[in-house]
Amino acid sequence: MEGENPHDATETQPSSDRIKLNVGGKLFETTTSTLRSGGPDSLLSLLSNRSLHHHDPSQPVFIDRDPEIFSALLSLLRSNRLPSTAKRFSNQELIDEASYYGIESQLKSALAPSPLTGIDASLFTTIRPSSDATVSDFNAIDSDGSVWVAHGGQISVYDWNLTHSGTVRTHLDYISTIRRIGPGVAAVGSETLAGLHVYNTASGYRSCCVDWADPTDPRIYKARVNAIADSDNSVFASFDCRHKENCVLMIDKNKWTTLEVARQSGSSSKSMVAGKLKYVPKAGVLVGVSVTSGAFGYSGYIRLWDPRSKEVVWETNEPGSGRSSRFGDSFADVDVDVDELTLVKLGSKSGDLAVADLRKLSEDPWIYLEEKNPRMRMMTGGASNVGNCVINCYRKQLFVGREGELEVWSTVEGDGDQNVGGERILCEGSYRRNYVDKVEDSERGVIKKIEGGGDRLFVIREGVEGIEAWQSSRFSGVVSSS
Repeated sequence: MEGENPHDATETQPSSDRIKLNVGGKLFETTTSTLRSGGPDSLLSLLSNRSLHHHDPSQPVFIDRDPEIFSALLSLLRSNRLPSTAKRFSNQELIDEASYYGIESQLKSALAPSPLTGIDASLFTTIRPSSDATVSDFNAIDSDGSVWVAHGGQISVYDWNLTHSGTVRTHLDYISTIRRIGPGVAAVGSETLAGLHVYNTASGYRSCCVDWADPTDPRIYKARVNAIADSDNSVFASFDCRHKENCVLMIDKNKWTTLEVARQSGSSSKSMVAGKLKYVPKAGVLVGVSVTSGAFGYSGYIRLWDPRSKEVVWETNEPGSGRSSRFGDSFADVDVDVDELTLVKLGSKSGDLAVADLRKLSEDPWIYLEEKNPRMRMMTGGASNVGNCVINCYRKQLFVGREGELEVWSTVEGDGDQNVGGERILCEGSYRRNYVDKVEDSERGVIKKIEGGGDRLFVIREGVEGIEAWQSSRFSGVVSSS
């Protein structure tokens, strides 16, 4: 346009991006680009668009919300991290305000713990259900960090922020095993009542019950559930009857029809009910583990089934026939690293860990991990410290509970690892051991179960109320919940 100075438009361009907000009586000035960083569907993004086209820029847009929390959230949009002043507010207060503005995902990223590494993890908080606080079982979810807790006859759910989402009171007096099998759906079993019971936690109702039945065999009666696992389309449950007959059922998640994968008599330790089940998606196999202990030590089996063919693809029984290089050192616990395709066991006499590649299983596939740190080697528990041991494989780490002590075996890159053609080859130095807890932590009680979920590790102890939540240290100044 004639007479217009081209430099004037350039100089006024930055001010056109500015926007004034009056939040709860306190004035803020920011840019539309900052507000839009919350996402196109956020309230702040919509306000920035309306302000540019339908609002006098000299007049601030009024929002009737808490100005102090808004200040912290505005800082989050500017720098992708919360300021130190956010420590004045609880996580729930921040979440409520972020939900109002439509920027929950940004806040969730800021509040999320650092990637879990056992060597710098510490006790973050303890989840305590409001009633029947002694936890009988729990299921931590890798994908979203939520925790599903069984306590007494109730199911309580805690979200990614460990905030209580709701509690369902079931018809059971006691729940002994629990597994989340879908959004808002939990499968539970009880030592006192037969059947696999499926609950919708949103409605609080039991949606179905699955029983193991065989009209041709009168011994199959009132079978109880011992362990639960699941895949995308199926639920797997191990059942046993009072006369020790037992089986593993595969249950269709959509039709709730059943297929018997395996049936055993339970007449010996080689045919007892599986106390642990784990489905390995990469291999398409179901791993079942049974461990029993008595006056003569530990015994049991590890069995891999192909659920489609119902065939046993590999198994081992301990004590074995003497072929094993560690004959007499039967396992006290077993777990599977479903990502690394690694089978892990802990010797009941030596306390040593052994690993096996699921892709290369043989008659004696075990590689016993070496403790290279002399100080740690001297502290290895041995037989006197193997009485109560549990293992959990999570995020390429092996977490071990020995009585009340919690330790981690972390993957060693470089000298401890061998690679052939890009494939990792297990060896004695594939993992390095460190303690996770401190002395005072280990004195809280015997560890009963360990399970990872999200970027946290969850632990329950015998006779101790609540679930311990462990997470790695965070040095970014981001707030942690209290």
